[in-house]
Amino acid sequence: MSSYLYELPTTGAISFADVCVDSTATYITDIADTTEARANLRAALKESKRTDQGEKDYLRLVKALDDYIPKLYGLLSCIRQAEMPLKAEPIFSWRTTLSSSLFHNSPRLSIPTFSTEVAFTLLTYAFSISNLARAVVHALGRYETERAISDAERKAKDEKLAFAVTLLCKAAGLYEYIGKECLAEWERERDRVISLGMSCPKPPDLSREVVIGLSKMALADAQNLAIRKLLSKAAFESTLTPGPPLPKSHPSPALVAKLHLECVALYSSARSLVKTPGASKGGSKTKMKLGFGKDKNNGGGQEETGEEVAPELRRYLADEIALHGALARKWLGVDAGEHGGTSKGGVAVGFLAWAKKDLEELRSGHSSGGMINSDREKEMRERRKARVQEELDSVNTFLVGYKRMNDTLMFQPVPSQADLQAMIPAGLLAVAVKPYTKPTPAFGPGSVEYTRRQAEGLELLDSENAAGGHTSQAATPGTPGKSYAGAEAYY
Repeated sequence: MSSYLYELPTTGAISFADVCVDSTATYITDIADTTEARANLRAALKESKRTDQGEKDYLRLVKALDDYIPKLYGLLSCIRQAEMPLKAEPIFSWRTTLSSSLFHNSPRLSIPTFSTEVAFTLLTYAFSISNLARAVVHALGRYETERAISDAERKAKDEKLAFAVTLLCKAAGLYEYIGKECLAEWERERDRVISLGMSCPKPPDLSREVVIGLSKMALADAQNLAIRKLLSKAAFESTLTPGPPLPKSHPSPALVAKLHLECVALYSSARSLVKTPGASKGGSKTKMKLGFGKDKNNGGGQEETGEEVAPELRRYLADEIALHGALARKWLGVDAGEHGGTSKGGVAVGFLAWAKKDLEELRSGHSSGGMINSDREKEMRERRKARVQEELDSVNTFLVGYKRMNDTLMFQPVPSQADLQAMIPAGLLAVAVKPYTKPTPAFGPGSVEYTRRQAEGLELLDSENAAGGHTSQAATPGTPGKSYAGAEAYY
């Protein structure tokens, strides 16, 4: 496993020339370029939708978004500085891919305001970066267990793994920015258009709790990859001689356990947050109301969509919590077996037996349950199943080794699960969110060109003022300059 695989949204077409008024004809080309950049993004998203999973080009999508986002901010800058009024409130159509609808497909919603476009565009950017990171990791394969790989090749692949970690930290920063900045503005704009009598639905995709939850999930996915990179050399050396004792290059098992425990904390927090929007919804009844008409008691368009976050995302989080919890207990057991001395033989067996039980439950699908609703989820579950089996084999190897040592040399009792729980330490975070900074507008107020023109205008004004001051000094001191016809001609 590497990270969550997002379903990317699609969007409807729009021409910004139809909604923006450029009365001075200053931004005609810029408006056309922004419309073209959005059309390119729309085409890339539609093509990605039709392409098989293994052939999707996420880098192309990231580049299309890198081209469109500065232009979108340029348009917003002009609108906010009253350089480009709106003909009418724009309506943007987006498919809400985080939503769970009645028939398990991604519903398409039409939502007003430019804030909607910013939020969905940045969400799509974060989804694409996350999927790109996953594609990078998938291309590496299980290189650290290849017996023929050279040290140089392994280090080169370690660097690619580190690049994927960076991408996920960037995605975490994007989600955090959307949740804290973009959606606060979207809520204000939503209240404004609702007061005008417009409909403005709120899907889970535009919930602060959900988006902040995605930030925590991306950070946990990044930490998961960071752990893999940390263990890369030791995993290679353990391929020939698995189980105890650990190779000398192996990092501290207690450290590895703490890193996995932090993953558990992050995934648990994310799961609590993404479940928040659906907690008070009316389920299918609300969905049917949306299908056949507005609720008469609705306050002028403040309808919620009645949808929860897609069950596959909630199942992914539940499975990751179970997996990393089991791996933390595995490494706590290994630490007790390797460094605990004779007095910790029972502790090593207890933690490893607990980890084995949890991994067996996860392999059988008891942790999250539920039916698989998409090919994406099927692929994620298959990869997790392979990872779980690999970890289960490793746990069995350690358990057999330490149990034999305890039964023949140490003779220590195995603590109860409650006693073992009391020995579990706090987690440790090894990665950090990479904060997102919105780009400089491609045009309009705040852009490089706009600032340059302003600076040139100020320089010209200063030079004109200086020239005017010199001319007035040439006049008679203490008397105003005479510029009218017949000045000082007294008859």
